[in-house]
Amino acid sequence: MNKKPSYTEAFEELQAIVTEMEEGEIGVDELSEKVKRAAELIVICKEKLYHTEADVQKILDELEEGNNRGDG
Repeated sequence: MNKKPSYTEAFEELQAIVTEMEEGEIGVDELSEKVKRAAELIVICKEKLYHTEADVQKILDELEEGNNRGDG
């Protein structure tokens, strides 16, 4: 996979892997590969959440600065 999946795509794939593991659908030969992929997906999700949090905080800070200037 060349491009990083979106948060939703990564989360859904991660959920599918977890479900397969819970239901015993993953053979021993596949298990290592699935665990590695799950770890990659977790990193992708964490990065996207971190960046989203930073973006939201930036917007909130800008709004707070606007309120402190007495625009109204």
